[in-house]
Amino acid sequence: VKVCRQLDATIREAIPDAEARIQYKKPHYLKNGKYAAVFGTAKGWVSFTIFNATSLKAPSEQFEASDSGDRLTIKILENQDVDYAKIGGLLKEAAATIS
Repeated sequence: VKVCRQLDATIREAIPDAEARIQYKKPHYLKNGKYAAVFGTAKGWVSFTIFNATSLKAPSEQFEASDSGDRLTIKILENQDVDYAKIGGLLKEAAATIS
């Protein structure tokens, strides 16, 4: 729960005009009607995905890129230290590419 609240705050700070909606029982965040981020929970971790991530330089030991490279996902385990500032910076950078 704490991780989810912090991710929500990080997203809203990085993309102040983000629209939040629940789809597939997960919070999705959109900018100008286009997906910017989503997170979902599982037993023992939270999965967080940044969309429009093609140009991002994210640490490969933390983030996994989709096959097309347009999404980055981090799996946050229970009790894991999280660099929310890094996540926010990447998200802000990705969101800047959404027109």
